[in-house]
Amino acid sequence: MRTYLVTGGAGFIGSNYIYYMFETYGQDIHIINVDALTYAGNLENLKEIEGYPNYTFIKEDIRNKEAVLAIFQKYDIDRVVHFAAESHVDRSILNPEVFVSTNVLGTLNLLTAAKTAWETENGYKEDKRYLQVSTDEVYGSLEEGNTFFYETTPLDPHSPYSASKASGDMLVKAYMDTFQFPANITRCSNNYGPYQFPEKLIPLMINNCLRGEKLPVYGDGKNVRDWLYVKDHAKAIDLVMEKGKLFEVYNVGGHNEKQNLEIISLIIDTLQELLPEKDERRAHINEELIKFVADRKGHDRRYAIAPDKIREEIGWEPETSFKDGIRLTIKWYLENNEWMEHITSGEYQSY
Repeated sequence: MRTYLVTGGAGFIGSNYIYYMFETYGQDIHIINVDALTYAGNLENLKEIEGYPNYTFIKEDIRNKEAVLAIFQKYDIDRVVHFAAESHVDRSILNPEVFVSTNVLGTLNLLTAAKTAWETENGYKEDKRYLQVSTDEVYGSLEEGNTFFYETTPLDPHSPYSASKASGDMLVKAYMDTFQFPANITRCSNNYGPYQFPEKLIPLMINNCLRGEKLPVYGDGKNVRDWLYVKDHAKAIDLVMEKGKLFEVYNVGGHNEKQNLEIISLIIDTLQELLPEKDERRAHINEELIKFVADRKGHDRRYAIAPDKIREEIGWEPETSFKDGIRLTIKWYLENNEWMEHITSGEYQSY
């Protein structure tokens, strides 16, 4: 049985990855989920698998070096998938220090613990892999037009969040170059799907629409992001871990570029389509809810990933169109209203 250490597995992408792995491999794997359960970590995300005998949850902070080392001493870990990160740009502008301590020092603790556990006189134990899950934001911003982020694009982070993620990536690269540490880095575009914390654009807009509250839009609303359905991302991570060339970076993107205003309009239209005709909420769900607000400091204009390398070397391509993915996402939030209520009330933190 292969053992996976997943950091930040109670978060949005981490929990979707854990579900994907159990759906794919069943009883053939053991997943150890290490999560500090900060505001964005929610054990309710994983209640469907919490009783699995091959699933272990450990509440711990990756900034605790001794605790991370102890986990590697207790378990024979074959794979590390490192999601755990502070990830909200606005919060990084208000409090950069926690982003550096988690995204940089926490990454260093994981690298050190894995290297210590896996190292032998002749290199490393067989079939050990570390994967750093990063973001397209480390590349900076693109002008509008037919330009894309490639793995060779120089890093040019603009926010404390993206700078801390780029720093973590550089530590992984340093371990690969200096110690031949068996690792890869993936950099993905904006994810969406079930279990996403409602400070992010898509769940925020869905929730506010359903409540009849204003839809805050930064600047002119024409900032462009490339969108990727979270299950497609989970599959990409698994494929890179098993088929990727060691020491390589792989960009994971969906070629689904949308302006923020396009996203909001599509959410409004899809909610109108999915809600029953007698549902009173339909009456107030329209574009009159949109409220333009002062732009975010250092707001990047456009992100767009070229996933050519992962397609050509590994055979991965996104399987979910944005039209289908956003519909699946909105249906999930409509069917899981209690989950959203627990999040917005804070009740999830006592789960």
